[in-house]
This record gives sequence, structure tokens and C-alpha cells, in this order.
Amino acid sequence: MSDVVALDALTETPHAHVFPGREPQTVRLTLEAGESVPAHQHPEREVVCHVLEGELSVSLGADSVRVTAGEVARFDGAQDISPSAVEDATALLVLANRHD
Repeated sequence: MSDVVALDALTETPHAHVFPGREPQTVRLTLEAGESVPAHQHPEREVVCHVLEGELSVSLGADSVRVTAGEVARFDGAQDISPSAVEDATALLVLANRHD
């Protein structure tokens, strides 16, 4: 079975679930410059963040990383995570079950 979704057709903001109820969780995140998502965690998940447009600053516990269009970041979901848009940004997030 194959599913194809146009990201531009997803209208929910800031989060749009690309394949609702399916694994791995796949979410399109859209933030305007200055917007952020409050600190939260995704226990038992590894997170891959591919910035498609713009730039995000992602707080990861006590650290922070900047991710720009075309870059991919991977991090552990079992920490406080808070993405903020440095400029208008769209990212595709994949939250996969961790296999330790």
C-alpha cells in the first residue's frame, strides 16, 4: 500500500499530521517568524526534523540548534523540545519509535 500526500494541501497549523494514525508519526510544522511551540517531550521517540523552508532554532533541553532549509537534525524526544521560527519556516518531522 502506498500513500501520497501533497504537503501544501495540509492546512492545519502549526501541526498537520501527514498520515493520521499511522507510524511513524509524520508531521508538517509551519511557524511564522517569532512563533514557537511550547517545550514538550516525545518519550520513546527519535525525532528527525527536515527544514523545507526558512530557519528554526530548536531548544533541546539545555542546548539549542539552528536548522535551515535543506538541513536535517536528529534528536532524542525524551527531553524538552521547543522549536522557534527565526524566519517563516516549514519543516517535516518524523517521530519514530526508539529501538535501543
